Amino acid sequence: MSRIAITGATGLIGQALTASLTADGHTVQRITRRRQAASDDDVLWDPGSRSIEAAKLEGVDAVVHLAGEPIGDARWTQETKRRIHDSREVGTRLIAETLAGLDRPPSVLVSSSGVNYYGDRGDEILTEDSKPGDDFLASVCVAWEAATQPASDAGIRTVQARTGVVIAKQGPLIDKVELPFKLGVGGRIGSGHQYVSWISLDDQVRALHFLLDGDLSGPVNLVGPEPVTNRELTKALGSVLRRPTVLPIPTLAIKALYGEMGEVLAVTSLRVVPKRLLDAGFTFEHTTLTSALEVVFDRSAA
Repeated sequence: MSRIAITGATGLIGQALTASLTADGHTVQRITRRRQAASDDDVLWDPGSRSIEAAKLEGVDAVVHLAGEPIGDARWTQETKRRIHDSREVGTRLIAETLAGLDRPPSVLVSSSGVNYYGDRGDEILTEDSKPGDDFLASVCVAWEAATQPASDAGIRTVQARTGVVIAKQGPLIDKVELPFKLGVGGRIGSGHQYVSWISLDDQVRALHFLLDGDLSGPVNLVGPEPVTNRELTKALGSVLRRPTVLPIPTLAIKALYGEMGEVLAVTSLRVVPKRLLDAGFTFEHTTLTSALEVVFDRSAA
């Protein structure tokens, strides 16, 4: 069995991946900033001061890098944007350079990225070969992925996992929309024509296993095979929750409440498909959004 180090192990994806890897008999080693909560096996790091207990990573078989400042918790100020950018570029570069300098480096680094790499692209079908966008989050993703280069240059198989919206009980989407939809005041945002690229938490974890065990390198889209429009997302949520969805939310209201952050996250259209995963033989447990939502809410659609 393998020894796998993970940053962001206490987050939504990190917790689920840690539990899955442990159940399979692997040893998970957390890379954490929480000194007080750290065990003797944990690797302490502080991206801000570019410090990390590198010696503890000698001989690790694989690293999964998930850490990064949340992008949807608050309105974006210039300071918030700086933290979002630096937590990804600086932290990722520290991980990549550290692994590259080990005497016994891992064979693989799977580093998070996001589908926001592509920017707002309407109904254009986006694969890993599509060019990056030109907005703030796209620029963050470009820098985020470029920061893995030292690991790749050192011969470590390096994957940039471009993740979409994760459908999970504590996930960023469900956490924000569950209450208004249950109250019957949920509805499409703006025109509802904007695409949402999603993946169930189960498939996210399975895909990370697939990337660790396989031979893919470079960018890989971690999204389900059927992106949906916001209108379709709204309909699926209403169906699963058995609630009406007749109150549309104007884009101007989203912008007034949440500023640039709300506009980008709610209105940007990303029709991303998992071409490289499918070509490599990965199979999804949840091929439709409704099936993923049924698991989250533990019920069948009406």
